[in-house]
Amino acid sequence: MDKGESIMFNTVKEAWSEVGGLSKPSKMPSFGYSLSAFKCKVGSKLRKVLNSTCANCYALKGRYVFQQTQDALDRRLEKVENNPKWVDAMIFLVLWYCTKTEVFRWHDSGDVQSLEHLLKIVEVAKCTPNVKHWLPTREVGIVQEYKKLYGDFPSNLVVRISATMVNGVPHKFHKHSSTVATSHDLAIGHLCPAPKQDNKCGDCRACWDTNIKNVTYLEH
Repeated sequence: MDKGESIMFNTVKEAWSEVGGLSKPSKMPSFGYSLSAFKCKVGSKLRKVLNSTCANCYALKGRYVFQQTQDALDRRLEKVENNPKWVDAMIFLVLWYCTKTEVFRWHDSGDVQSLEHLLKIVEVAKCTPNVKHWLPTREVGIVQEYKKLYGDFPSNLVVRISATMVNGVPHKFHKHSSTVATSHDLAIGHLCPAPKQDNKCGDCRACWDTNIKNVTYLEH
């Protein structure tokens, strides 16, 4: 499928409205898709746990908690769950916006809600093979269910299981993961360079790299 090709959409604006819009985090090199962190299933439980990776969630602070922002994030979730045009619209937008950057980030805020939600993301990845997708998640049960039923993820979709505790160890059951550490010497695998780069990815694409098993982020 070429850039912008779609049997359902004539304009970017039309596709944009079908998914509730994309996000553009200042740290990221490309567009992404975010949902409300208040709707995270595992994350909502972890927020109540001292020293968990969700106890100090950045997506529950600052601009994320503005009512206008939360309304937009909630609209996106409604689109994911109920709009039959969502997958086609996302394919259109990823092809339109990410042909040059070649990367797309899922859920800088929020998380996968169900197996059906994950299957839709997989379909978008399959239909945009020249774009690398990165999906961080704490929904281990949903990922396990997918792998049991469907096997491996598409080669251009890196699903990273996020550790539940600060200074915790990577999950063992899945080949890609991420951890959060309080200092450089506690990092496991690749250490995210963003803190030394004005809190930006720069030219680093480790999170999207299938050859990197674990990425460690310094605690916010």
